[in-house]
Amino acid sequence: MVIKPKPVFALIDCNSFYASCERVFRPDLAKVPIVVLSNNDGCVIARSYDAKPHVKMGEPYFQIKHRLEKLGIVAFSSNYALYGDMSERVMSVIESLVPAVEVYSIDEAFADLAGVPGDLEALGRRIRAQVYRSTGIPVGVGIAHTKTLSKLANHTAKRLQAHTGGVVNICGDYERDWVLRNTAVSEVWGVGRRMTVHFESMGIRTAMDLAKTDPWTLRKKFSVVVEKTARELSGTPCLELDEPDPPKQEICCSRMFGKRLTELAPIKEAVATYMMRASEKLRAQKSYCKKVRVSIRTGMFNPDEAKYAKGVVVTLPYPTDDVRLLTRAAVDALDHVFQLGFKYSKAEVLLLDLRQPGEFSDDLFAVNQPAEASRVMAVLDEINGRWGRGTLRAASVPGKPDWGMRREMMSQSYTTRLDQLWRVSCH
Repeated sequence: MVIKPKPVFALIDCNSFYASCERVFRPDLAKVPIVVLSNNDGCVIARSYDAKPHVKMGEPYFQIKHRLEKLGIVAFSSNYALYGDMSERVMSVIESLVPAVEVYSIDEAFADLAGVPGDLEALGRRIRAQVYRSTGIPVGVGIAHTKTLSKLANHTAKRLQAHTGGVVNICGDYERDWVLRNTAVSEVWGVGRRMTVHFESMGIRTAMDLAKTDPWTLRKKFSVVVEKTARELSGTPCLELDEPDPPKQEICCSRMFGKRLTELAPIKEAVATYMMRASEKLRAQKSYCKKVRVSIRTGMFNPDEAKYAKGVVVTLPYPTDDVRLLTRAAVDALDHVFQLGFKYSKAEVLLLDLRQPGEFSDDLFAVNQPAEASRVMAVLDEINGRWGRGTLRAASVPGKPDWGMRREMMSQSYTTRLDQLWRVSCH
């Protein structure tokens, strides 16, 4: 009889990921506080550890700009191409060191360590060192017998980094109980602000309090999710490493314009640009699309601007992943929703009725995507994958549109564009 090893999970989480990505190629900012801004440089969406005491998440940049300058805090526009590429590099390193990985978010991954021999804390330190050596991104590692506990271990590793060195293993009862007693219930994975208020009214103030609460009571009062959280905190695994996500049933690409648009031509350029990105996602999951929804709207919060929003759904002649057909359909649809006299702030393309090849039930005489179109799309993706997104694009997609998002403080795309490679000069 084969005895199945007890589950062991590690959560590897990048420290202040967006800010860390900016620091990799700017060693002069190693000890400088950093914030990263949302689309159109709107508000703060990420902060380095040393910026957190001075800046709140979500603060509008225009309100705090002068305060940041006074405090010596450097602001960056969001550079998602850089962050996405650095994330892939981090995940590749992790995958090379552990048996199985679930990429949980752009900066987090769960690893399955069940049955791995040797000192798990030493393995955690090896993962941390290898990721930093290969990518320059610092990470924290939390190890435990459940995913929820590994989250708490990771939180502790970061919170007490001077003592832990960024790695905490709470597979032992003593270590687990210490972390549970010294962690507020608000820090437990999945416990939000509203739930914290409910828990505190019940006298549940620490993670240990939640772990000791009767799980059936929690299920009746809240939900099965809360019950599982409590069971996981007490050491009973309820969550496994997830399988890869199934193909999405809808794909959306939506952006605010860098400025208000009043004419149809630039809006058509924007929709063509968004469709280019949406079709890349469509082909990446090997799906075909049968319907497209296109919508535009004005700003909704300025009392001095007239409000307008409208969308339309277009049925394509056949299921396709061909960006040329998708773009033509979307751009033509704008003629039915655009109206003069409004200041438009946003456009959206939504790919609907997505299925895998062979899942559409067509009759004998139905038109299908030509084989030549599939080959052209394969070449398009191969070139852009090798030389960078946008190297090859539809003629209707401009290179540097004046309606594009404001990114006045964006760093270079050091890893995804040949013309922006990191340059090192010797003196």
